[in-house]
Amino acid sequence: MNSRAGKWLVLSASATAPGGHTAAVVADRFDKIAWHDTYEQSAGLRELAEEMNERHDHTATDLLTDVFLAAYKAGPRLRERAEMDPSRLVNHQIITSLVESPHFAELHRETAGDPYAAAMAVLAQAAALRRMLERSRDAREQAEQAGKARQDAQDAAAAVGEEFQRAADAARQATNAEEQAAETVEQAIEAAERAEDAARQTARDAARALAAAAPGVRAAARNATANAAAAVRQEAALMRAWGVGPGELERMPFDQRARLAERLRTGRLARWAELIGRFRQMAGGERARKVENAAGELVGVTLGDDLSRVIPSELAALGVPELRAVFAARYAAGELMLYDSQAEQTTGRGAVIACVDTSHSMYAEGPGGITREAWAKACALALLDQARDAGRDFVGILFSAADKIRVFRFPVGDRGGIARTLDFAETFLGGGTSFQTPLTAASELLAEEFDDVGRMRGDIVMITDEECDVTEEWMRGWNDAKHRLGFRVFGVAVGAPPAAEAGSVLDALCDNLRSIEDLTDVHAAADLFRVI
Repeated sequence: MNSRAGKWLVLSASATAPGGHTAAVVADRFDKIAWHDTYEQSAGLRELAEEMNERHDHTATDLLTDVFLAAYKAGPRLRERAEMDPSRLVNHQIITSLVESPHFAELHRETAGDPYAAAMAVLAQAAALRRMLERSRDAREQAEQAGKARQDAQDAAAAVGEEFQRAADAARQATNAEEQAAETVEQAIEAAERAEDAARQTARDAARALAAAAPGVRAAARNATANAAAAVRQEAALMRAWGVGPGELERMPFDQRARLAERLRTGRLARWAELIGRFRQMAGGERARKVENAAGELVGVTLGDDLSRVIPSELAALGVPELRAVFAARYAAGELMLYDSQAEQTTGRGAVIACVDTSHSMYAEGPGGITREAWAKACALALLDQARDAGRDFVGILFSAADKIRVFRFPVGDRGGIARTLDFAETFLGGGTSFQTPLTAASELLAEEFDDVGRMRGDIVMITDEECDVTEEWMRGWNDAKHRLGFRVFGVAVGAPPAAEAGSVLDALCDNLRSIEDLTDVHAAADLFRVI
């Protein structure tokens, strides 16, 4: 009996050891705090966990935690399968498939260290997680049975230990119960052996069920990570297009960031985020060209020794051996003929004011389905960046009919947050068109700036698709204001309206007028950002 009982006595010593882990991703307390804080802030996560727990016996929260931590942790590490509680083997299989899927690295680049983005990744994969749990339902039930059988085997081993101890006590006391105790030990050993056999069988069944579910889980995981990566990447691109930097996002409370993302996805100009992003990128590139004393527009020919600007006829002399000495002598004397150029320099110093037409006609679509309003707002937002980069105030004036105008101020140094920028971008007044109202407001703002800080040489950009009359009296006052304050007026006629024609009212109002026919081409206005 002692030899048969030895094995079970050893097992009984560990029968009370704690079960396996319920979390597949190894996490420290800071990771857990990040998850709990995000879970408390995200109604979407809580609703998803409640729904999935009702269908899957309260194991879904552990799975959602693993999916979040895999996305959030800089270097997620998974536990070995043997370390897991049997009831969580399906979770381990799902999270392993997600982490090993081809698109996980792409997703992880966007979510690592960002609890909001990691939560978004969880929600983006919700449908796939539901499918994976449904496909693995049989495997999960088999794994749970295996866990129960293992627990039964541990309990049986513990019973052997208890009965053996009682038999030993009876033997020391030389009681008549010694024989009966020995028989009880034998019965306990037999029960433990049956429980062990059952545990082995259920473990094999569970392993087969998990293996059968694995191909479907891996396929669903590939789709889940691909879709989540696309969703997170699109939102990140949306934030960048609207000028919301990573630093601002990190400081933004979870709920506020969620509301902002929803507004950007569903707002008036949501489908033009890519256009806005391209406009801002183009304008940033044009700003980089504005280097003092750099070569710019060619204006003639001069003499010098700058070989980078030598005209072709001079270089041709190098191909004739007899003329090479002459070329060298002229080079030494600085008498080579060179292209002469005029550098592009910033001349504006006052505020940048964008007057954007929001009359009914601006809602018309051009090539590529882009509305005139969308192009005008994208240009205005790029001008906002331009002003901020140059340390200048920016004012956005939305106008339509004479009695319809909205003024949005963005003082230098005052970022004001994205909300005010969105209010400016999404406001649409409708109605007819009046030039006098917005231009009067713009000149008054520049006059106010001059009176307050003595700053002159502002820039007004008038973006419209209409032509309308102005009175002679107003025109005289307008010209007087331009002369006194030294501001420039740039006109942008979108959709090639009559306003773009020479001799039009808009042409008379502006120092520089350009016509935009292809609304898909952001570079059509590139020169605007070089001279403002």
